[in-house]
Amino acid sequence: MSEASCETIVIAIDGPAGAGKSTAARLLAEHLKFFLLDTGALYRVMALHLVRIGIAPDAEIIPEGALASLDLRIEPKIASMRLFLGEEEVTSMIRDEWLGVQASRFSTKPEVRRALLGLQRATGSKWNLVAEGRDMGTVVFPDAQVKFFVTADLGERAKRRHLELLERGDSPPLDMVKDEMRARDHRDESRQESPLCKASDAITIDTTNLTPQQVLERMMEHIKTKIGWPLGDGRAKSAI
Repeated sequence: MSEASCETIVIAIDGPAGAGKSTAARLLAEHLKFFLLDTGALYRVMALHLVRIGIAPDAEIIPEGALASLDLRIEPKIASMRLFLGEEEVTSMIRDEWLGVQASRFSTKPEVRRALLGLQRATGSKWNLVAEGRDMGTVVFPDAQVKFFVTADLGERAKRRHLELLERGDSPPLDMVKDEMRARDHRDESRQESPLCKASDAITIDTTNLTPQQVLERMMEHIKTKIGWPLGDGRAKSAI
């Protein structure tokens, strides 16, 4: 993958867990041939790093040296990315549900969010990308050309996450999944640093009664209106 030779395009997608933003981001990136920046995965790698060196999510202060010692490398691809912790690829390993909970707890800490901010922004200066997370349009890429806020009602989000876990071989009760999702929403919305909220210029898409394809179609309609598509200046070809 080469650096963009001209101005890059960033499409920011934010929203709560289970709203379908990950699926929407992947489908959109595939359609546009853009790099997909899954920022939740970056926090999972950070959580894995910190746990491995003996730091718990409830630690009052995380030493600056512990954060600075993170050796995270991103290998971008169309609609995906590979992640390495040192020389070890952790792309699949970090999908463990337990690690996701730890990442959510670590992400409430301002020093953790600041430690990953520069890395996230650097990707937007190099490649056309779809950036998916919880503060993409408000903090990380406030000047993104297009912003979406993807949401759905809590019951539907819990059902989707429960089905995802069942497909992975886990079988937690649906009520437990719903309670954890509610708790995660609270952590995301109430944290001091970069809380989950909709950017003032973001387009809201409620996916409760929409298929992934319908979500993609709505996003593309807005993109065509906002910046035009296909682009005539070659920027779309500079993603990879």
